[in-house]
Amino acid sequence: MISIPTFSFLRQALLACAFFGAPSFQAHAQVTPQRPPAGPVASAPGVPLDALTAAATNVGVKRCLPAISRLSALTVNGSTGNDVLVDWDRKNPDGGPFFSLSGVEYKNASLAFSLTAVPDATGGCSVAAERISVAPFACRSIAQQELGGYQATQLLATFTVYVDARDPGASVTLIDSPPGCLIIRRHVEYDWKDPASRAPRR
Repeated sequence: MISIPTFSFLRQALLACAFFGAPSFQAHAQVTPQRPPAGPVASAPGVPLDALTAAATNVGVKRCLPAISRLSALTVNGSTGNDVLVDWDRKNPDGGPFFSLSGVEYKNASLAFSLTAVPDATGGCSVAAERISVAPFACRSIAQQELGGYQATQLLATFTVYVDARDPGASVTLIDSPPGCLIIRRHVEYDWKDPASRAPRR
């Protein structure tokens, strides 16, 4: 059976993408962000530093940090290394959109992980995540093995999108790239709020 890393963790914590018009927005890319002092992003011995969480913390992201940290930690779990390119509004790091593209290396594979987090007016975050990988199999065989029950929409001859009604906001795109297949697993969610910040019921 073909094994493909999934985005099942996104069903509980997730994300979505909202792009606002922002005349004052100024994006600045940062590669290999400075490592912060030991704290919430410190890693255990032998475990790669979560570069995305470190970068978001360093530039001043707070409101969307729980979503970023959770998703990034799950993505780099089991990896041998990771690094990130980020863009943010330096005039308003916690109130503006945060964009990132991570490279994640595993023992026998690698992938790209794109995450966008945008604070919204209700105190939550709209987040979009994409996990991009390549498999050495034909896209048709991957769909047959892994995407049973999904609805397929063929946009181009080599470009097919699969969705599952049980997981709104999620999609899997398979792009034929012989001799392999480009896989993009995407999930979006609006107004995500950190469950830990909810006030306890009395």
